[in-house]
Order: sequence, then C-alpha cells, then structure tokens
Amino acid sequence: MHYKRGWIAVFLFSLTMINFMDRIALSIAATPIAKDLKLSAVDMGYLFSAFIWGYAIFLIPVGYMVDRYGTKKMIGIGILVWSAATALTGVVTGFTQLIMMRLIMGIGESVSNPAGAKVIRQWIPASERGMTTAIFNSGSYAGPAVSSIILGTLVALYGWHISFVVAGALGFIWLLAWLIFFNSPQKAKWLGEEERTYILSNLSNNNNPSQSTDERSQGLIALMKTPTLWGIAITQGCNVYTQYLFLTWLPSYLQATMNLDIRHTGVYSAVPYATSVILCIFIGHLSDKYLRKGGVGTGKRRSAVALSLLTGATILFVPFTTNPTIILIILSVALTGVASATPLNHSLLNDLLPTPKDVAKGIAFIVVVGNIFGMGAPIITGYVVQMSNSYNWAFGIAGLLLLVGISVVMTMTRKPMETDEKILFSEEKI
Repeated sequence: MHYKRGWIAVFLFSLTMINFMDRIALSIAATPIAKDLKLSAVDMGYLFSAFIWGYAIFLIPVGYMVDRYGTKKMIGIGILVWSAATALTGVVTGFTQLIMMRLIMGIGESVSNPAGAKVIRQWIPASERGMTTAIFNSGSYAGPAVSSIILGTLVALYGWHISFVVAGALGFIWLLAWLIFFNSPQKAKWLGEEERTYILSNLSNNNNPSQSTDERSQGLIALMKTPTLWGIAITQGCNVYTQYLFLTWLPSYLQATMNLDIRHTGVYSAVPYATSVILCIFIGHLSDKYLRKGGVGTGKRRSAVALSLLTGATILFVPFTTNPTIILIILSVALTGVASATPLNHSLLNDLLPTPKDVAKGIAFIVVVGNIFGMGAPIITGYVVQMSNSYNWAFGIAGLLLLVGISVVMTMTRKPMETDEKILFSEEKI
C-alpha cells in the first residue's frame, strides 16, 4: 500500500479507536457507577445496551445521508455529536440522564461504519480492501485496549466522571485534523497525480464478471431482495453478539472471577484487545493475498469469514477452566476471530455490491441487523448472570451463534448482489 493511501487507513483506524474508547468507557466505570446509583446487573445490562438503540435506529437513514452528502461532512457531524455526548456523560447525576447521553452517543456513532466503508470504496483498490478494512475495524479493538488502561487508571485515581470528559475530548482533536486534511481522491490537494490516477483506475471489483459499469444506485429495497445481503447481515449479527458481550461485560467478568480491582481489570482487559488488533490486520492481509488470483467478485472471501467465526467459537471453552492465564489465552483467540470476521464480512459486502453508490446503504443495513443481535447481548447476559450467578451460559450462547454464522455465510453468500432478474433467479452456482 502506498503511504498516501496509508494515511486514509490511519484516519479510519483512529476514528474507530475513538469510537470504541467512548463505548467502553461505561464498562470500565461500571462498578463505581453501579455503586453510586445503586444499579442491579439487569439495570446495567439495559444501560450497556442503550447506545445500541440510537445507533441501530439511525444507521439506515445515516447510510442514505452519507451517500447523498458525502463522507467528509457526515463523519464530521457524527464525531462531533458522539464526542459531546461522551464528555457530557461525565457530568450527569442520574440513571435517566445516563441513558439519554448513551442514546445520543449511539446516534452520532451510527455514521462511522457506513461512512468508513464508503471511504474505503472511494480510496482503496479492491486488491487492498481486505487489509484496509481490517485496519479500520481493528481500531474497534485498539480503542478498548488503550482505554482499559488509561481510563481504568483515571477511574481508579480520580473517579468515573473525569474518564468520560477525557474520552470525549479526544474526538474533538480528531475532528480538527479530519476537517483540515481529508477529501475524496479527486479533490485531495496533497495527492500526487500519478497516485490519483492509480487509485481511480483500480477501484472496481475487476474479478467480478457481472460487475456493473453502470454507476446507477440500485437502492436498498432492491438489494434486500437478494439472499446474499441477508446472508451477510445474519452473519454480522451472529458475530456482533459476541463482540458486544466482550465490550460490555468483560471487565465485570474479570472482576467477578479473578477478584481484580479496577486498575488491574483494565490491564487484563487490554490483553485480548491488543492481541486481536495485531492479528486482525495480519488476517486481513492474508485474505487479500488469498484473493489475488481471483474470486473477489464471486464471494470467495466467505471462506475467510467462516474460518474467523470458527476461531471466535473457541469462546465455548471458557467455562471449562478457572486458570487465569488459560482464560486470557482463550479470550484472546476468540476475540481475534470475532475481530477478523467483522472487516472480512464488510469486505465481502463490498466485493459483492455492483456499484459503490450502494456501499453506505448496504453497510448500514448489515450493521443494523448486527446490532439487533448485539443489543440483546448485554441484556441477555445481565439476566443470565443475575439468575445463575455465573457467566457460563453467556459464553455458551455466544459460541453457538458463531457456529450458526458459519453455516449462513457459507450457504447464503454465493452470488453477487445483482438485482437483474436473470441473475437474481439464475440456477447457476458461483
């Protein structure tokens, strides 16, 4: 990858890192917040899931807005809204106010995935898309890794309020850099003509024989008639459930099972996330290498998605050990699988979409479905923990869903999302 395209990857990585720092800030401060506000495990489950409600509701409308108004403007508005909501969380005094701030934060964060996927389609050749999407997504694991230590220390030393103010402030710094430097490859003044020509001439999925040269958008309704979109979306849901289980309950699980204080919980929580960041990018690079001989537009990447889901399903082994070292190893392996499956699934969608004009809408749809599954994870886990006084079934449910995802992605994503009647209903197997 040329270093100038690399800067786009850096922007996307840091955007997602800040996004997930803000999401996990509540999980890190969960114990003192629950104590201060006298909240039960079920109450915390609903609080953990609150940002997902706003996030999921606004994803599809925001996807249309990204396609209409562009990535620079929409990402700028999104990070402004969610950073302000995160910072204001540090000054709230009640449960209802916390819920409201998390809802607003989720609305702002709904921009990130649709706009990020569109930036990748605008800037990154198909042969580099898997690794770039992996870099983009790995920020969602770097964020928790960094904030588990930094925000955990702030909570331990100064209380939970200051951690939200610090997390929110980082978004405003990123926004300034974004407004100054980012633009489309056609308009970016810092991009040389040779590199600009290379980017613009290599954006199509040139391995897809049915790839449309018509830039007309098909629209979400038409795409929803294809089983491929539903297969990718259901796969996303099976994976996101486990992602949110980690994101919301991992610190509480480590405190309950290892008797850790908040500062040491942050260090232990960072281990699986840091491991997954490195391995996720490497796996994304391998997926691009795997596809260099062809198969981008026919969905060959589905095999890499399935393998990642199988790796994530190692979470099923957590209930069978009490050894802290083994638990951390299993969690690191499982989170690596989950972390890799998401960008590979997004890349699979990008591979199978005929036109870039539908990317933001398509990503918004699969992320909505993913978050419908995801919003259940913190709530279901809250009930499971309260009723059984154990996390065993929580891990079991997550692992079984990952196995379902393997079956779905291998059977339902075998055709491009071409809505032409002849292609849509053809009996030909790809």
